Amino acid sequence: MEMNNLELVSIKEVLIKKVNGFSSSTVSDILSVEEPLEIKIEYGPENQRIQKNVSVTMRTPGNDAELAIGFLFTEGIISSYQVVKNAFHLQTGCKFEKKNNILVELKEDFIPHLMQADRNFYTSSSCGVCGKGSIESIKTVSSFSHKNRPQLNLSIDILHQLPQKLRLAQSDFASTGGIHASGLFSIEGNLMLLQEDVGRHNALDKLIGAALASDLLPLNQHILLLSGRASFELIQKAAMAGISIVAAIGAPSSLAVELATEFNITLLGFLKEDRFNIYNSSDDVIIETSHQY
Repeated sequence: MEMNNLELVSIKEVLIKKVNGFSSSTVSDILSVEEPLEIKIEYGPENQRIQKNVSVTMRTPGNDAELAIGFLFTEGIISSYQVVKNAFHLQTGCKFEKKNNILVELKEDFIPHLMQADRNFYTSSSCGVCGKGSIESIKTVSSFSHKNRPQLNLSIDILHQLPQKLRLAQSDFASTGGIHASGLFSIEGNLMLLQEDVGRHNALDKLIGAALASDLLPLNQHILLLSGRASFELIQKAAMAGISIVAAIGAPSSLAVELATEFNITLLGFLKEDRFNIYNSSDDVIIETSHQY
């Protein structure tokens, strides 16, 4: 299975005109690469295999197997990593596709939950929710209960350290300034997994796919840090992975707060080195601080 060994370029150097006041100069700039990835699945009995196109998403090349598997899991199409037989790029006759097709082979005895995939065929890097049939169709039910989770004590000092730790670990962001990240931290503040992508939902799917392959789920004793805002879809994906604490450097949406409340997820926004907002506080997470928010 192709995992973590993809020789794909995530950044690109281009020449631009830089204007400063009334003068301009030609300089080199670094951009985040954005290319389409077509995700396909193959399933059914050995002598009656079926291939189906599931989605096309605009992503940053790299970690495509994790992205595809994480996407299938967070969409509720597959139930676990154990049902995956293989995942690999399809070689096509078009030289311009550059490994932009990936096939996830499912085991013969598993039937994917394709009714969960109520999505138009194309999704953009900026909005993974675009094309959903309805809000109800993306309220996928997590296989991990949000009840009876372990009690977690979350230090405010550790929370304040997370944005800096994420920035220092973001190699592509340092080069381009235009790429999203999802970071998975232990409750002690240690960075365990980091994934980057031009699409915020792709970054989270890559992270959850990697965690799924490493048998780390449910992630109910971890902190998920989002480099940007917290949207409805990101909270839905976090709920699918059993995550109980989501912190965002940006703002949450109203639907994200509603879904966090529904799934008993502690949701923090505008996390900085000296402040944050609590939008929902779950029953099993205690934030250790003497201040009131």
